[in-house]
Amino acid sequence: MRIILTANTCFKIANFRAGLVGALIARGCEVVVLAPTDSHSARLTAMGCRVLDLPMDRNGTAPLAELGVLWRIFTALRRERPAIVFGYTIKNNIYAGLACRWLGIPFVPNVTGLGPAFNQTGMLNRIVRLLYRLAFVRVRAVFFQNPEDRAVFLGAGLVDASRTRLLPGSGVDLARFDARPMPPDAQGVIFLLVARLLWDKGIGLYADAARALRAKNPTLRFQLLGPPDPASSSSIPMAHIDDWVAEGAIEYLGQMQDVRPALAAAHCIVLPSWYREGTPRVLLEAAAMARPVITTDRPGCRDAVLDGQTGLLCAAQDLEALTDALARFAAMPAQAKAAMGRQARAKAEAEFDEATVIKAYIDQLRA
Repeated sequence: MRIILTANTCFKIANFRAGLVGALIARGCEVVVLAPTDSHSARLTAMGCRVLDLPMDRNGTAPLAELGVLWRIFTALRRERPAIVFGYTIKNNIYAGLACRWLGIPFVPNVTGLGPAFNQTGMLNRIVRLLYRLAFVRVRAVFFQNPEDRAVFLGAGLVDASRTRLLPGSGVDLARFDARPMPPDAQGVIFLLVARLLWDKGIGLYADAARALRAKNPTLRFQLLGPPDPASSSSIPMAHIDDWVAEGAIEYLGQMQDVRPALAAAHCIVLPSWYREGTPRVLLEAAAMARPVITTDRPGCRDAVLDGQTGLLCAAQDLEALTDALARFAAMPAQAKAAMGRQARAKAEAEFDEATVIKAYIDQLRA
């Protein structure tokens, strides 16, 4: 059985879908990844995938260029004739959905977040919703990562309710991301933000809060881990990162293929995002490793946290609320921090096991 996975980067398949890829290959499936090639393409090949390059600008809106992406997806699917296509990310879900509809190929998209178009009004919002409606009319199923996103699609009539399924994000490998002891407080409490370097991930607010809190308590440490994303309209220039580092507000750890050592070294993982997330993977990884989180009371983010038990929620785009949450966590006794981490791990075991997500996909092969 030939199965195609399509997304706007190979990175997202290699990092977030490795468990699914392994499970499909173990069942004797031929797994083909249709995505723009990048530094993670070789990892997919090593896993046993065949990678087909898909040139695309994931942030572009030029009509001719977008028609070109649609045509490339259509021709790839017509040539490969897969038994089923699993889609991720906005453009790939829409264009692969249209192509699968025209070619009669079963399609199962995963709505990994609504993106900026749903936060705006106007022509772009209307066009995106129309394309979703056309692309999803004959899908086998649509996976959603939080109930709010599903409610938006149902309320707008973009998909039939009987075809929707709710998953716990992309899930997390509970064996690979195992519980780790909380580091001691003696050298200072360490906060860590893991995300692409985008303003709407709340990184600017994080730096401002770090500056204010370190002025009162220099032992607090605020780390940042993640790649730049110059193609995004929300990209933070590296000059800003360098300035924050130079003034001593944050420590920039760069990029890591394996984030587990950084997560284990931190006391708390922070994601003050107001981006329309699905369910951020880093919050699931943090919980699995018994790390509390501080994140925003927004769709997707709040689904990963029990406020006051496994972490703290704060209002989005609110510096005072974020600063207060960081200060409250830093002031907690070490035993309370560790207890919050243990509750986070328990929640991960109960709700976020990657095996649940993989089973949902395998079930679609039998549908």
